[in-house]
Amino acid sequence: MKLNAELEALESEVETVHENTQASYYHDKFNGRKTASGAIFSNKKYTAAHKTLPFGTKIRVTNLKNDREVIVEINDRGPFVKGRKLDLSKTAFMDLASNKGRGTLDVKVEVLPNDYEDKKTELESELNIVASVPDGLNLHEFAL
Repeated sequence: MKLNAELEALESEVETVHENTQASYYHDKFNGRKTASGAIFSNKKYTAAHKTLPFGTKIRVTNLKNDREVIVEINDRGPFVKGRKLDLSKTAFMDLASNKGRGTLDVKVEVLPNDYEDKKTELESELNIVASVPDGLNLHEFAL
C-alpha cells in the first residue's frame, strides 16, 4: 500500500542521535527565565535543552523502560551534569515517566525531519480512512 510506504519513508528520515542516554527535567525555579535561545521557559511546554542540537530542532524522546514517547523542541543549552544529554520540561518528563518520583530517565533521542508531525498526522488520517472502507467496496468506482 502506497500510504504505508510513505509512512516508512518518513520514518527513515528520523535520525537517532542518542541510542541510550539519561534525561532529567527542569526545576520549577526556571519558570519565567530566558533560555539560551531567548525564549521564556515554561515547565508546561514541550521543550528541552541539549548541548549541540540547533535551537528549533524537533526531537522524539522515547523512555526505554516503557516505550512512551514525546516530541519536544530544543530551546536551551544543557544539561551540564556528566552522563546526561537532555533536560526536559517537567510536562514532557512526566508524560514519559512511569515512576513520577524519579529524577532521571533512560531515553532514546531522535531528530525529526521538518514538518514530521504534520506529515505523519496526514498519512495516519489517510490510513484510517482507507481502513474504515467496508470490504467489497470498489474504490476505483470513485476515482477521478
